[in-house]
Amino acid sequence: MDQPSSPNPKDSPASVGATNDDTLPPTHEDVLPNNLPEPKDDHACDHLWGLQLPGGILLRSTSGTAVDVSTLPGLSVIFCYPRTGRPKDPIPADWDAIPGARGCTPQACSFNRTRSSLSDLGIAHIFGLSTQDSEYQRSCKDRLQLRFDLLSDAGYEFCEKLRLPMFEWRDMRLVRRITLLVQQGRVVWVDYPVFPADQSAEKVVEFLKNQPIISGKGAGCGNEE
Repeated sequence: MDQPSSPNPKDSPASVGATNDDTLPPTHEDVLPNNLPEPKDDHACDHLWGLQLPGGILLRSTSGTAVDVSTLPGLSVIFCYPRTGRPKDPIPADWDAIPGARGCTPQACSFNRTRSSLSDLGIAHIFGLSTQDSEYQRSCKDRLQLRFDLLSDAGYEFCEKLRLPMFEWRDMRLVRRITLLVQQGRVVWVDYPVFPADQSAEKVVEFLKNQPIISGKGAGCGNEE
């Protein structure tokens, strides 16, 4: 789901390290295959438009702090992703067969390399969110040299309160890939389903360039009355 209409993402860059901002080391997950199945919009996130985030949900961050995203000042981007794998582990075929599942590392790369552009466009906070535990996420952040924190919803409280679409794979319960723009605790833009994952942040950049957030008490980011 992506309403109202917004620009299509640019063609995929030749490599993840296309700009000076990208400090991510190359891994076998950085390049997505061309034949991945594209997820279809099942409208499972339609209810998120304009939603005021519930308060009191504390998410453990990779910096060791507890974050309540409903209280963040300014404009924040929260990209929800299923899981990151370990760099030397082969990617299972049944994982690639799930529409939209593959691409968590390239998605993180995309937000790392566009961090300065997002800041210039008014983004005050960037967070990735998954149901993996914080210790695992911390190793991922260190390995990928991410310049933003990852949030752990290992208890599923955030996902369940927001009724985010989830799925089960092997013995894991995972959130589907969703990008939220949140202004003063209110969801003002939703990208779902996210595809391709490696252009996730670029799509946010293009949206903000073409439809900037309205400051103050007015509506913004595609939710004008």
